[in-house]
Amino acid sequence: MDRQIVHLDLDSFFISVERLKDSSLVGKPVIVGGTSDRGVVASCSYESRVFGVHSAMPIRLARQLCPHAIYIKGDMESYSNYSRMVTDIIEGESPAVEKTSIDEHYIDITGMDKFYGSLKWTQELRKKVIKETGLPISFGLSINKTVSKIATGESKPNGELYIQNGTEKPFLAPLSIKKIPMIGDKTYSLLRNMGIEQVQTVQQMPVEVMQRVLGENGLSIWKKANGIDHSPVVPYTEQKSMSTETTFDKDTTDVEELKRILISMVDQLAFDLRKQKRLTSCITLKLRYSDFQTHTFQSKIPFTASDHLITEKILELFQKNYSRRVLIRLIGVRFSNMVNGQEQINLFEDTPAMLNLYAAIDRMRNRFGYKSVLKAINV
Repeated sequence: MDRQIVHLDLDSFFISVERLKDSSLVGKPVIVGGTSDRGVVASCSYESRVFGVHSAMPIRLARQLCPHAIYIKGDMESYSNYSRMVTDIIEGESPAVEKTSIDEHYIDITGMDKFYGSLKWTQELRKKVIKETGLPISFGLSINKTVSKIATGESKPNGELYIQNGTEKPFLAPLSIKKIPMIGDKTYSLLRNMGIEQVQTVQQMPVEVMQRVLGENGLSIWKKANGIDHSPVVPYTEQKSMSTETTFDKDTTDVEELKRILISMVDQLAFDLRKQKRLTSCITLKLRYSDFQTHTFQSKIPFTASDHLITEKILELFQKNYSRRVLIRLIGVRFSNMVNGQEQINLFEDTPAMLNLYAAIDRMRNRFGYKSVLKAINV
């Protein structure tokens, strides 16, 4: 039986939510992100994209390209609430759902043609989301996740596209290689330097050539270019929190050592958070004293996955609440109120330089292990 995979993506999600809250923004160039010149664009309306603005662009450059745009700091809590609303609707109607980010879902509706019709069912689901939330949403439908995701991109804004079985390669052929998931700027530049601009060229290349140039990544790109993707839709489960703690062999009041351990804990947890493409907005410090009394101290923060921001807050909690200088038996950190983030880092707060730094560190750790890059305080 041929698979039927749907990819759903909310259009300019942050912008759409802001327009629901303020209808005067409809039809105008709107940019959500850090409001200072050192900030980064988190989302931009189609009206601002025609001026060359795009996500992750420095706000300073966006202002130069589109000075008349309306700039909004953004409200991640509100975006998370709307995301949950959409997810609830999709999960309530669908047999198997995978939520891959705050605004994207995959659904496996294989076998639906026997009962209702895959295209008709997906169209009805899209109408339901739009009617109940007021948010524009696009979808792609095909035999696999890769083709469906690319089809969604081609159907935007607020559209739908069905790629029938057997037409995957002709659909992909004329598109830019940039459309293939997994092709970042570095790989794109390398392929362009080889004279490869369209997917069709990759389709016509021997797979051995792609492997020789790009290794295993070359094989994956070749398969995607040819519409081959057997990856399953993995049912979505929400992780509510993540935490770590340390129990000392000997109770301590060494403040500097306690701070060092807290920084190390936040560093590890924040790396795991970014790896999962999650954000947290609530941090908790746990202290257990030598008499076994346990106290927790909590702080709400803007949604983020940046350890330098979280570290600042956790140390603030520690300095504020550890004033008794009583022997400590256990110390711990917990992240909660987590959401899937459109970006791994909080684009509302971080600068381009910080984004690049985190991306480089995470690439090294993903390749060589977490301990391949440690902060000096952890060494």
